[in-house]
Amino acid sequence: MKQQDISFFEKNLTLWVLICMVIGVLIGRFIPIVPNALGKLEFYNVSIPTTILLWIMIYPMMLKIDFKSIKNPKGLFITWFVNWIIKPFTMYLICLHFLGQI
Repeated sequence: MKQQDISFFEKNLTLWVLICMVIGVLIGRFIPIVPNALGKLEFYNVSIPTTILLWIMIYPMMLKIDFKSIKNPKGLFITWFVNWIIKPFTMYLICLHFLGQI
């Protein structure tokens, strides 16, 4: 099986993220109407632009799910247990540690 090379975009992903962050800061600094307009686009206190962009980011990962792994559900059960039983309590304890009494 031939291994695919990493694309130019993937090789420089850190650089692209940094460039996007700088562009975002510059837009917020020099064109303040853009963040103000985006901030008003809410539905029940949920930012519509953020929601759309999150789905654009998550959707490709959803397409790469290996549905054949459902035949052997042990890994799924372990993941569900960790995500729904262990993580909420550990995150709460970490929150208490760093933020104090809630």
